[in-house]
Amino acid sequence: MFYSNNKSSLTRSLLRQACTLIGTALFASGLVAQEAWPEVAPSEPPADWGAVSANFEEIPYPYPVQFLEINRFQQDLRYAYMDVPPSGRANGQNVFIQHGMNFYSEAYTNTINALSAAGFRVIAVDRIGYGKSSKPILPYSFNMVAANMKALLDELGIEKTAIVGHSMGGMAVSRFAMMYPEVTTHVVMVNQIGLTDQRQSRPWSDPFVGGGATTYQSILRGHQRYFPLKWPPAHLEFVRRQYGQTLGGDWPRLAQIRRLQGQMLYDDPVVYDWQHIATKALVVGGEEDGLVDDFPALANNVADQLQNSAIILYPNVGHAPQIEIPDLFHKDLIRFLTSDADEPASDWQ
Repeated sequence: MFYSNNKSSLTRSLLRQACTLIGTALFASGLVAQEAWPEVAPSEPPADWGAVSANFEEIPYPYPVQFLEINRFQQDLRYAYMDVPPSGRANGQNVFIQHGMNFYSEAYTNTINALSAAGFRVIAVDRIGYGKSSKPILPYSFNMVAANMKALLDELGIEKTAIVGHSMGGMAVSRFAMMYPEVTTHVVMVNQIGLTDQRQSRPWSDPFVGGGATTYQSILRGHQRYFPLKWPPAHLEFVRRQYGQTLGGDWPRLAQIRRLQGQMLYDDPVVYDWQHIATKALVVGGEEDGLVDDFPALANNVADQLQNSAIILYPNVGHAPQIEIPDLFHKDLIRFLTSDADEPASDWQ
C-alpha cells in the first residue's frame, strides 16, 4: 500500500503505473475470484462465516489502496482511495466516485473498470468511517465529506473532475457540487437517498437511545430492499462482510459510528443544496427503489430543483442499476460524462 503525502507529479505518475501492475497481479493470482452463491439468500448465516476486521485488512480491492493523511476534530485520520488510470485511450477527464452508506469503493469495481476502459482517470474513495479508512468517533457531516474530497483532489493535483455518487453518495456529491462548483464538471446522482427533509416529518431523537440489535437478518433485509424484484446471488458477499464486522471485537465502536453516519441523513439534509447547483447534472436510477417511497416523483423533484439537469429512470430496476443493468447504466453514464460540460443538459438527451 502507498501513502500519499505531498508527492511530486513524477512520483504520482510512477505510483499510478505501479497501481495498475499490482492490481492486475491481484486478479491474476485469484485473490479476488468470484464465489458461488446460493440463488436464495439463507435465512441464517452460514456456519463458516467469521469475523471481518474493522478496516477490511483481509478484503482485497481491485487496485492498490493509497491513503491521504488528514486531521479532523484534532484526530489524525487515514483516508483510503484508489487512483485508477485509464486502461483505454485516455480522454483527459477525471471521475470521482462516492459510495453508498452500506458500501465502500471496492463495491463499485465494475463501474471503475467501465470508466477506466472508456479513458477516464478514476478516483474512488472509502469515506472516513468506511472500508479501509479510519473509523473515528466524531460529528459526521456532508460538509466534512466534501472537504475531504477537495483535500484529496488538491493532493493529487486535480483541478477539474466529474463526480458520481450512489445512494448516500448522491448526497455527498450534491454537497460537493454546491460547495466547489469551480472544480465540478458534471455531477451524477444515482438512486440518491435523502430526497426529503426528515426534520419536517418526525422529531429529533437521540441516535444512541433505542433501536434493535444488528443481526444477520436485519442486515440481509436492508440489502434485499435494494433489489425488490430480483435478488442477485453474488450480493450475499456484501452481507457477509457487513455481518462479519458485528462478530469482531471492534463492533461496539463501529456500531456507534454507524449510528452517527445514519444521523447525518436527519441532521444535514441536502434538499436545499440542489437549487444552488448550476453544474451539468444527471439524476438517474431504478424506478423500483425499495429504499425510497415514490422514488420517480422525488427524483423528478431533484431534477426540477437543479439548474441544469437531465433525468433517466429505468423501469423494473431497483436501487442499484450499476448491478442490475450494468451495460445500459454504464453506457448512459459514460455518454453523459463525455458530453460537453458547457452545453445544456436538456440538449444531451
